[in-house]
Parts: sequence; structure tokens; C-alpha cells
Amino acid sequence: MQKSALTARITRWIGYGMCFFVALSAHSADMPNSLRNAIAHAVDTVKPALVRIHVVETYYSEGREMKFEASGSGVVITAEGHVITNHHVAGHAKQLKCTFANKEEVEAELVGTDPLTDIAVIKLCPETPRTFPVVAFSDSAQVKVGDHVLAMGSPLALSQSVTLGIVSNTEMIMPDWISRYGGLEQDGEDVGALVRWLGHDAEIFGGNSGGPLVNLQGDIIGINEIKMGLSGAIPGNLAKSVAHQLMTEGKVRRAWLGMEVQPRLKHADDIQGILVSGVLAGGPAALAGVESGDILLSINDQAVDVQFAEQLPDFNLLVSQLPIGKQVNLKLMRAGQEQNLQATVQEREPYQAKQYALKQWGLTVRDISYLMAKEMKRPNTEGVLVTSVRPGGPAGDAKPLIMEKDVIVEVGGKAVKSVSDLQSLTADLTQDATEPVPLLTSFERKTGAYVTVVKVGVKEQEDPGLEVKKAWLPVDTQVITRDIADLLGDKKLTGFRITQVYKGSTAEQAGLQVGDLILAVDGEKMTASAPEHYEELSAWIRQYRIGATAELTIQRAGAQKTVSVELVRAPKLAREMKKYRDTDFEFTVRNVTFFDRETEQWKKEQHGVLVEQVKPGGWAALGQLAISDLILAVDDAEVPDVTVMKTVMQGIAQNKPKAVTFKVLRGIHTFYVELEPKWNGK
Repeated sequence: MQKSALTARITRWIGYGMCFFVALSAHSADMPNSLRNAIAHAVDTVKPALVRIHVVETYYSEGREMKFEASGSGVVITAEGHVITNHHVAGHAKQLKCTFANKEEVEAELVGTDPLTDIAVIKLCPETPRTFPVVAFSDSAQVKVGDHVLAMGSPLALSQSVTLGIVSNTEMIMPDWISRYGGLEQDGEDVGALVRWLGHDAEIFGGNSGGPLVNLQGDIIGINEIKMGLSGAIPGNLAKSVAHQLMTEGKVRRAWLGMEVQPRLKHADDIQGILVSGVLAGGPAALAGVESGDILLSINDQAVDVQFAEQLPDFNLLVSQLPIGKQVNLKLMRAGQEQNLQATVQEREPYQAKQYALKQWGLTVRDISYLMAKEMKRPNTEGVLVTSVRPGGPAGDAKPLIMEKDVIVEVGGKAVKSVSDLQSLTADLTQDATEPVPLLTSFERKTGAYVTVVKVGVKEQEDPGLEVKKAWLPVDTQVITRDIADLLGDKKLTGFRITQVYKGSTAEQAGLQVGDLILAVDGEKMTASAPEHYEELSAWIRQYRIGATAELTIQRAGAQKTVSVELVRAPKLAREMKKYRDTDFEFTVRNVTFFDRETEQWKKEQHGVLVEQVKPGGWAALGQLAISDLILAVDDAEVPDVTVMKTVMQGIAQNKPKAVTFKVLRGIHTFYVELEPKWNGK
């Protein structure tokens, strides 16, 4: 087995509820006959419908689709042969086989899967149609702490087994120290957003995932998934609802308001509602007028109250079940004033689309979802996202190379809006080719627009350059390599292609555009023709004084022209910015650079200070402040720069409040960090 496959398998055994050891013996010594008989009845009821699932699963890495074997558990829930299990067991299955307690093996196929609740449904495909034994669901809302339960499944791919325990917690959630690292994610979805696990002490191990947690009547009350000290099962009512939608529609449809929320701050004055930490631009909540900092009180007259993290899944379920396409009434509190707004509910799109391997390119790719486009700060979902690149493959060996997280937007002069577009274009442009075909490929990397030549079917590679000091031409460029020149129609072309023109700069004012080819500066021809020549233009510009004008000979759409551009002072780098280190909370911030604003696409009026360091174990780290966070305000005082931040923090150190609240922007997400220091002498 390759190391990456082994790592993936170990991750699945350790990271999720793939936990398991079999142990009824610890409970059996002094077990009353009534309990022993109830267990025997429950086992006899469930065992005929219990299956061990053998999976050939796919994952994508290093530009390839890779396969490995894994196993999990499941239970038959319809006479037609539908089996419920976990998404992480069967959601990426290439092949499925189920083994019953009598050792019978039956092939199966994936019906539907839901990463957000980690539930999947597969269907048995016997050679001859038949009726299968089933296990019924019980009402998991009636489960009480202390109830006896049985965890059934195939730990570590062993034969079916049973462990006995009691329900320990009916509203188990991920602890803060795990949530801060992303919680339990499946395909980019936070399972804990909707799932509040049934915690129990029946032993489970890797391979138990997807197996039923049953009561002593032999009914399903949960689907085992995780082990966090306690074992954890997805509540049966939620699992049953999701499975029904997967069986009837093939997917789960959920509502979406485009609103980010968190429990009310502990030291806030609000006595009801949920804190709106952020809203996504263009989403239903934003269009309705909801703002960060609002306290949402009710939806369609249904009261909302989230004071604790354990209450968040119920709120998220409420939102997910709103009528898609309909208007809902939102009552909220803003600055002490009650407001009523109307939002039109949209359908929630999965965060991650299916991945595909493009062997001819040496890439794995996927379409860009709406939320992913927002995260990447793209204007729309067009283009193909690169998820991995094969080292030494065609895309990985191009000059400049295509990298993970790049977005391919054009191939051979034709727009690429989706994976299907790229697949079709590749087939058309390489049809009947006996050798690798060089294709001029346009891709975007953050805010830069690049072109490269990919020899589809073969290889190549290299890197661009550094920032310049002193005089600066406010554009980013790439070298016109020989391959690029050839496909641009002139093998003799040398120089630089503009990949980005900074907004409002002298370069933009002079009329320079992305795609312009810089061939000469003040009559001196640029000779760059390979990636290693990336410094030629910047080195030439550095010889000028700041404020001087350079005459650039450029080529645009095949025609040459001269453009005069004023050279400006190179923007300060991060290491040159003013900083402030807070010794009480143990973090460091600095002022925002020109390049920060450009990379993050912040507007000029965007204020704040950028977190450069957070010391592990400090108050800031415990409050989950992170490097690259932009602090917008501290205790309602805006902090436009380091000078103001220092003054505010010095006041806090003097007053020693019980709690300090930071308003933070992380990527596109706005939220509040509440720090609770213990001051010396208080």
C-alpha cells in the first residue's frame, strides 16, 4: 500500500467514529436475567439485517484518482434492500460489497450521500430480486440518559459484534479545542453544524462507523460515527429523515439564508436570540438588510434562543427546513431597536463538488460552488478549480506551472466554465493526436491572470519572482517563454506579459492592461525568454528615480504601441510596517500593507490591524484568535491602525475588565472573539 493510502486509512480509523473494540464481558458478570434476555432479543432482531460493508474508495491526490480499501458497517432499513451507513464509509465508494452475519456477500450501489450529516444510503443488488430483513427506527427524542443501548457492527473489519453500554449524553457536541481546528469535516462540511450526537459508553472502534445503535427492543436510535472518549451516534430521527430524502430524491435539499451565527456573547446584555456574526454579500440575509452584530429573535414568529453551543444544531436545522423560494419574516434587535425584515430563502448548495481526474493534464479538478467562489473572492462560479497536480506531469511541468488552487478559465482560446467544458475541449483539441498537444491555457491565481503552455499528454516546470524596491512599475508580470511566444504567433517574442494591473495606479492611468506584452523600456529591448529571467524588468526599473517616466513598448492584439508610465515608490512590505505586541494577551499585530489589500481585495476604506503572531497558550490563542485575522474593533472601539490599537489595549490593561471582545474578519467571515483573561491582582 502507498504511504498516502495508508495515511488516509489511518485518518479514517482514528479521526472519526471509526472506533471499535468488542466488549460485552465487562457488563456480563452480574447481569440480571431480564437484561440478558432483553439483549438476546435485541441482537436476534438486528443481526439478520446487520452488514459489514467492504468499500473500494477513491480519493484525489498528486493529480490522480487513487483507490484504497476500507470497511464499515450498516443496517438494512427497507425490504427492498436499502442500507443506511455513514457518508465517510460509502460516500466516495467506487465499489461496494455487503456481508451478512451468515457470511453471504451481496454487491451494492450508492443511492445518495449527505456529507453535512455524515449519512449515506446504499442499495443491495442481489443476483435474484428478494425481500430483505429490516430493522425499524425508534423515536430518538425519547432516549434518556442512563438507557441501556447496544452498538452493533464490524469493528476493524471483524465479523459482526455487539457491545453494551448506557446513554451518557443526549446532546454531545464537539469541544472547543477540536472545533477551532475545523471540527469534524466531511467534504468541507461541518458535521457538527446539524448533528448533536447521542453520547454512550458502548465501545466502538474503526469499522463500527455506520452501524446501528439500538435500544433493548431492537430498534435503531442512532447511527454510530465517532469516539471522543465517549462513543457518539447520529440521532436516529435525523438519520431517518436524511435517509428518506436520499431514497426518494437522491439528495437532501436544504434552505439557506447566507447568515453566520454564534451563541450570544456571555457578557452581553441580550437575554434572548442568537448573534449574527456575519452575512454573505449577495445572500438572502444580506439582501434583506441583516447586518453583523444583529441579534436574531425569531424566524416566522418561531422564537430563536441560542445561549450555548449545544443549541446551535437546533437553530441550523430550523433554518435548513425553511421553505425554499418563499419569504420568511426575521425579527431582530439592532442597537436596542426591534426590526422586522423579510428574506427570500434560497436552496443551500453543497460546499464541494465532485472531483475528477484528468489524466492527460496530470490534474484533479472540481467545479466551483457558490460558497467556494465567495471564499475565493471570485465574481462567479465559472472556471475549473485545480485540487492537485501530478509532479512532473503536463500541468506540473508547464512554464509557469499550474498549481493546486489555481482556476483554469480558458484553453486554446475557448472559455472554460466547468469541468465538463474542460473535458470536452480536451477531447476536441487532442482528437487523433499521436503526440502531446501544446495548449495555450489561461488560469487565475488569487488576483493574477496568467497564461501557460501545457503539453497535454507530457511535462515541464518553473517559478516567477520577487517584489522590487525603490522605483516600481505597479504591475505584476510573467516571462514570455518560448512556448508562449510560439503559440502567440511569433517565436521571436521576448519580454514580459502583464498578469495584473493595480487599481488606481499610474499603470492603470497610463492604460496598461492585463495581457499586454512589454517588449522594451525606453527603447531597450527586453530579452527574457525563460522563467529564470523573471528579474530582468524589475532590475531595469530599479535604475530609475521615483517619479521618473518610462516609455514602454507594448504589444496588444498583435499591434505595437508606446505607453508612458510614471514610476512610483515601491509599496512597503509587511516587515516594514508598524507593529504592536500585546504582552497581556500575547499576540502581535501590524498595519495593513498595499499588497494585503490587493490580495484580499479589501476596499481602501477597510480598516483594521492584521494579526501577525499568536503565541500558543496565551489568552489570544485560547480565544481562538489566529494569524492573518483582521481585527476590526475591540470592545466596540474601531481600530483603524496600530496606533489606535495600542491606545485601546493600554486602556484595557489599566481597567482590567472581565472580558474583552474582538470583532474579527477572517477571509470572508466576520465573527466575535471573546477573551476572558485572569488579571494579576484581580
